[in-house]
Amino acid sequence: MPTPRDYYEILGLGRGASEADLKKAYRKLAMKHHPDRNPDDDDSAARFKEATEAYEVLSDDEKRRVYDQFGHDGLRGRGMGGGSMDAADFFESIFGGGGGSGLGDLFGGMFGGGGRRGGPTRGSHLRVQVTIPLSDAYAGTERTLTLRRREPCVACSGSGAKPGTSPETCGTCNGQGQVQQQQGFFMMRTACPACRGVGTVIKDPCAECTGSGRIPKQVELTVKIPAGIDDGAQLRLSGEGEPGTQDGPRGDLFVLVHIEPHELFERDGDDLYCEIPVTFSQVALGTELEVPSLQGHATLKVPAGTQSGRLFRLRGQGMPNLYGHGRGHLMVRIQVETPRKLNARQRELIEELVEHDDETGGNPSRKSFLDKVRDLFE
Repeated sequence: MPTPRDYYEILGLGRGASEADLKKAYRKLAMKHHPDRNPDDDDSAARFKEATEAYEVLSDDEKRRVYDQFGHDGLRGRGMGGGSMDAADFFESIFGGGGGSGLGDLFGGMFGGGGRRGGPTRGSHLRVQVTIPLSDAYAGTERTLTLRRREPCVACSGSGAKPGTSPETCGTCNGQGQVQQQQGFFMMRTACPACRGVGTVIKDPCAECTGSGRIPKQVELTVKIPAGIDDGAQLRLSGEGEPGTQDGPRGDLFVLVHIEPHELFERDGDDLYCEIPVTFSQVALGTELEVPSLQGHATLKVPAGTQSGRLFRLRGQGMPNLYGHGRGHLMVRIQVETPRKLNARQRELIEELVEHDDETGGNPSRKSFLDKVRDLFE
């Protein structure tokens, strides 16, 4: 199996990168390699997926700490039973802790302290992705998510034991969930291999869930996506993840939001950028333009003599701020179009303009440039 690339390398950042740096780097890569912009391009699709995975890990403080210290092995639990691990699970797998957290529990377990029986454990987190158009990010929206997650078995009420029976105390650890082992000069406590640290075993498992106490089920959840959300933002639905064990709390559901590229607008923070094509006569004489915006339409006054590439700002016509701090701006760039074909009358008028320019010296900028060129070679 090929060695996975470093997440920081994927995003083009150093390990000291801030949250803002991560977001900016991911947004740039996502915009470049988004499947909607690169249809049928397997390489771009792979890079988009790679960047998304890197951002998901590094934008999560807990996962980033584990990744910075242990790399991909820490996240995937390689050689330690597989599956996704959080920091506490990772340390437990190394040192054989029986639940709990903190240095007291860790070193107590290593050196024969009074370890404790495994208690309630929080359920695993779940992650899904949703893609919305820019207009929905502007106005805010709701999405109904369909996902599969494990739910407590109704037949056994989540115990895993056949209805009418109950889990029995583990005979290996006498219900303690831990066993003591001699390691050289030290006595160490590790999770009981018979009951996996739970303290009980199921002799007669439930036929519905085969003893797991959980059954996969398809559920529908509604998530509210706030106005002003940015591409790559992550929403958290508390208590909507996998159920815990021993009556532990559920994990959370994280929703990663992607925003589709827009055909007219580019987004930079709360500001929107667009280009408006205009004719030479419009910018020469000045005009009023009807400019599209996500609010509908806005009017832009273009003064006579406007040069191609000039940027105009329409205040408050951009994206709403996610935290309620007003709105961004709509930045309109003027792009003068050169006609590809001229009819006879248009050609006649332009030729007259050329003759007039030759007589008067043309515009000041061009005359100044030509004078500098002439001086250079004289």
